[in-house]
Amino acid sequence: MAPPPAPPESLEVIAVLQALADPVRLDLVRQLSESDAPIACGRFDAPVAKSTLSHHFKILREAGVIATHRERGQALNVLRTAELEAAFPGLLGAVLPGVRAHVA
Repeated sequence: MAPPPAPPESLEVIAVLQALADPVRLDLVRQLSESDAPIACGRFDAPVAKSTLSHHFKILREAGVIATHRERGQALNVLRTAELEAAFPGLLGAVLPGVRAHVA
């Protein structure tokens, strides 16, 4: 089981920026930002192997960008939008439009 998410005041800007610096992870964050519900690990559209995808989720979790919980045998991921906005106002709003334009 993943450790509980870090509180917003403990998020570190360098860890968050490093997590968002990878194109695959940034696209995972984009997909989460466009979803109204948690997304199971196997439902992401990503051009990497399952083991590599698992590594990317770990990096995002450890940085505090996403939270993962298990439900009915599935790992469900959510973007920690409120926590990120509280810690770094405007960060997601500045980063995600560029990802959407690049992917579209």
